[in-house]
Amino acid sequence: MRVSGPGSYLVGLDNGGTANKFTVMDREGRFLIDRLVELPSRVTEGPAAAIGALREAFEAAIALADIDRREVFGVGFDTPGPATADGVISSRGGTNFAHDGWKGYDFRTALEHELGLPVVYSNDANAAALYAHHEHFGAIGAERSSISAIVGTGLGGGVVESGRIVKGAAGMAGELGHVHIPMDGLLADGQPTPRCNCGFVGDAESVASLTGIRNNLLPYWLTRYPEHELAGLDPLDAAKLVRGFGERGDEMARHIFEQQAMALGRLFTIAANFTDPDVYLLGGGVIEAEPAFRDWFLGRVEEHTLLRDEQRKVASFALVTDLDMAGARGSAIAALAVLGHR
Repeated sequence: MRVSGPGSYLVGLDNGGTANKFTVMDREGRFLIDRLVELPSRVTEGPAAAIGALREAFEAAIALADIDRREVFGVGFDTPGPATADGVISSRGGTNFAHDGWKGYDFRTALEHELGLPVVYSNDANAAALYAHHEHFGAIGAERSSISAIVGTGLGGGVVESGRIVKGAAGMAGELGHVHIPMDGLLADGQPTPRCNCGFVGDAESVASLTGIRNNLLPYWLTRYPEHELAGLDPLDAAKLVRGFGERGDEMARHIFEQQAMALGRLFTIAANFTDPDVYLLGGGVIEAEPAFRDWFLGRVEEHTLLRDEQRKVASFALVTDLDMAGARGSAIAALAVLGHR
C-alpha cells in the first residue's frame, strides 16, 4: 500500500447512464490509475441504487490505487445534465435520470453524506473539457484558455478560462450543442432545417451529433442516394454505420461529415468572437476513427472556422485524448482547485 501524508489523494467519479468510471489523483495532479475501469451505474433503478453503485466505484478506486481511505481528502464527481451547478438534478429529470426519484434530487449532497467526504460537482462534458485543457497545456494550463466540442450521441463541451471551467450562474455554461448556428450555405437544396431533441431548431447538436445524423442528416441524404446500402436499415443502426462508410470514402457519408464539420466550424467561429481561446479542442467518436479520416475531418473543421489573421497566428486546433477517462480525471482536477488548499 502506498504510504503518504494525511489528505494526499482525491477520487474522481464519472457517473454515466450505464457505467461509473473512476480515478485517483494526488495533490500534484498525478493519476494513480492509468487505464479505463467501469462498473455498473444503476441510475435507471433510482437514486438509492445509484448511490450504492458510486460507493462501490469509490472503494474500487482506492483499492486499485492501493491507498488508505484515510488519505483521501475529497471527491470530484460528474454526471450528465441537466443539473444545477451544485449537482441538483433538474426537476424535469433527463435522459439518464428518467426514474421519478431523480426529479429535483440533490445528487452531490447525497453522495457527500454517503462517503463522509467533501464532494465537488461538475457537469460531465465540462469535466471532460477541463481534463482535455490540462492534458493539452500541461504546466501552463492555468495561463491558457480553450473551448472543447465533444461529438457523441449529443454535442457536449466546455469553456475553460485561465485553467478553470466556466460554469455560469445556473451551472449551464458551455452547453455548446444548443448554440444556434447559421444554416445558410450549410444545408443542401431542399434539405429541411434540422431540429434538436431539446426543441431548438438549427442548433449545433441538430447537425453535429449521432442524433443529428439519425434524425436530420441521414434521412435527407438517403433521398439523394436511394440505392445506398444504408437505405432500409433501422435508423439508429444506420446512423452508427455512417462513420465506417466515411472512413472508406463513401460519397454520401462524406457529405454528412462535411456538414458536421461546417457546423462545428461555425460553432468555433462564434466562440472566437466571445472567448477568443488559445486552442479549439475536438473529441468524440469521429476522433476514434481511422487516422486519415480523422485528420481530414479535423482539417475541415479548422477550414470552416473563420478566424481573424491575428487569431489564426496564435490559436491552434487539437484532439481530445483519453476521452473514456476524461470525465473522471477532469472532475478530480476540478475538485483539486476547490479543495486543494484546505
